[in-house]
Amino acid sequence: MTEPIVSIRNVSKKFSGGVIAVDNISFDIDQNEFFALLGPSGCGKTTLLRMISGLETPTSGQIMIGGEDMALTPPNKRPTNMVFQSYAVFPHMTVEQNVAYGLKVTGVAPDEIKRLVAEGLEMVKLTHLAERRPDQMSGGQRQRVALARALVKRPKVLLLDEPLSALDAKLRDDMRMELTRLQETVGITFIIVTHDQDEALSMASRIAVMEKGAVQQIATPVELYEHPKNRFVADFIGKVNLIDATVTGQKGKAITCDAKGLGKVELTSASQVGSAIAIAVRPEKLKIGKTEPKSDRILKLQGKVRDVAYYGDTSHVVIEGKDGLDLSVNVQNESREGGSGVERGQKVWVHWAPEDSIVLTE
Repeated sequence: MTEPIVSIRNVSKKFSGGVIAVDNISFDIDQNEFFALLGPSGCGKTTLLRMISGLETPTSGQIMIGGEDMALTPPNKRPTNMVFQSYAVFPHMTVEQNVAYGLKVTGVAPDEIKRLVAEGLEMVKLTHLAERRPDQMSGGQRQRVALARALVKRPKVLLLDEPLSALDAKLRDDMRMELTRLQETVGITFIIVTHDQDEALSMASRIAVMEKGAVQQIATPVELYEHPKNRFVADFIGKVNLIDATVTGQKGKAITCDAKGLGKVELTSASQVGSAIAIAVRPEKLKIGKTEPKSDRILKLQGKVRDVAYYGDTSHVVIEGKDGLDLSVNVQNESREGGSGVERGQKVWVHWAPEDSIVLTE
């Protein structure tokens, strides 16, 4: 095992008025990892990133980078570089001058600056725009200038604070792939802050989900999506149906529970009799049919189609069940003619396999 590049040890940050932005968190980030800090606004993710960079000082705890305690190391002496949401490129400088700026400030020799700038521009595919100024470029191109400027200094850790939030949807998708390619090419640890689940899931090798200054779960994208630790993570990562239930019986690894809108349900879990749980199931795991499925090995209910939203490749269908249970279903639009194949007011059956259910106790 190699030593982690960043170690967070019992770090807290309190602001005036008793506001706790980060609450006693500890975890490691590995070398050459693409790590995401994900959570809603105000969860503490940007404050944590700023503490890693040195722009904020922890109230308590320790931050180690490359095995060294950063407590007395100012931001400009840390082996990190940050790319901000606003890009922060200099409007009066050309692309080449922007990328060279940090190297000049630190006294790198002119010949070495020229070589590193050329490498940086090639890395982000901007060699042909070296003489342009930022106001002559698109948002995506300005973002790549900011990336090149940060990367030419060869930091051990690149910090990205909501770097794609100012871009339009299509460009954001393109830049996700670009950032992933860049990280693999340069072999530097990337730490990105985002509130966009799709962004984190598509780029990061591991994700820390934060809420109210605390880390709820750290895992790979697949692990977070398919095996969330609690209701918050399940609800925040992608779309999910949460069905309240009470455990009424237990035998070995199997439980019987009384679930809202479903009645008696048998699932696999270690939950105790009498405990309240939530049955989580992702919309793409549900199937819609016009007739009752015959199998006894599935979970099923009859309901009425309340809403249908068309998204091109998929349709999002909301089914009204009994006892106030609404279920969201993602339907793949495989036909150019039919869309989801259902319409508002139609009675349908919804069913799914028990193993596609996630039992949440927290």
